[in-house]
Amino acid sequence: MPSPLDLVDLPFLRDAVIELVLLAISGSLLGAWIVLRRLAFFSHAVGSATFPGLVVADASGVSPTLAGLTVGLGYAGGVQRVGRAGRDAGEATALLLVAALAGGVVLASDVFESGAVVDRLLFGTLLGLGAADLALAAAVAALAAGATLALGRTWAAVTFDPDGAAALGVPAGRADLLLLALVAAAAVAAIPAVGALLVTAIYVLPAAVARLVARTISELVVLALVVALAEGLVGLYLAYWLDVPPGPPVAALGAVTFAAVAAAARLAARR
Repeated sequence: MPSPLDLVDLPFLRDAVIELVLLAISGSLLGAWIVLRRLAFFSHAVGSATFPGLVVADASGVSPTLAGLTVGLGYAGGVQRVGRAGRDAGEATALLLVAALAGGVVLASDVFESGAVVDRLLFGTLLGLGAADLALAAAVAALAAGATLALGRTWAAVTFDPDGAAALGVPAGRADLLLLALVAAAAVAAIPAVGALLVTAIYVLPAAVARLVARTISELVVLALVVALAEGLVGLYLAYWLDVPPGPPVAALGAVTFAAVAAAARLAARR
């Protein structure tokens, strides 16, 4: 059985630990607004929407990070525009999600025949993390922290009292667009570690767990950070031990944790 110290001693696992810590920071900051603004579906969809672009980029030699950011930010802008037009953004999100997954699978299997690439893009990898991945995760964490400090009150006003925020002239449109863009960039940053299909394991599940017990936004952020770090490190160790991609163990731990905390909270409420 591998030792937990391998997470520090082995260079590739050390890089994976640093990556997950950075993702946990951005995940706790953005995850709080994701669950409060009900953007969980968007967070999942924007990661999956980048899949065809990542496949094409990998096959053509273009930077996957650049391709993912381009597709993700374009998708975020489209969703925000649909929402401002008064139409149901959920329908557009769902349609694009299905189309992106189908298109990505067709490109990967029939056009470029890149089966190994599909596994890496969908579920993450322990071996493929490099300096560029760490730099992107660090940049997203810094941007999430800066945006939270600058726009946290605006996001809170739009979340809890949208009518009042509009009456006070709060710039909700730009703030919403920036939030969607940050979530899109964060999803792209998480793809190397957990894969396009499982970015919600970092950005939704820890915050959803924290929301069950947190009473303030500050508590929500702190608890989400603790949960994300714990799930990420334990999931990474399990992935190394079981010789599987890290995405599935992290996601499974998140689901189990949420179910356990939800059951405990319900039991406590009954008492």
